[in-house]
Amino acid sequence: MKTEASNLKYIKAKNRVEKLKGFYNHLAIYMIVNTIITGFKVSNNLDSWASFKNDLFSIEVLSVWTIWGLVLLIHFISLTYGHGWEERKIEELMNKEFSKNNKN
Repeated sequence: MKTEASNLKYIKAKNRVEKLKGFYNHLAIYMIVNTIITGFKVSNNLDSWASFKNDLFSIEVLSVWTIWGLVLLIHFISLTYGHGWEERKIEELMNKEFSKNNKN
């Protein structure tokens, strides 16, 4: 029984680490891809500081960072606060299965 509990804890911890790894990969890809996209959009107007600044803060550049940033924020929130929901749902389904097996 003790090894079962430790195995279950290990599996839960491993699952949590995999989810964190997925989030950090998402964050790294977000930074790299958006930096490249911004570089391409801004590189056309390097004539003066004003044109560079206007391109850097244009709606096209900021919208990419903002929209994908919101998706990344949702990913973070689901990772941080969704964990308790998953645990409760797993426990609920296990209890249903246990009660169903005990009736038979």
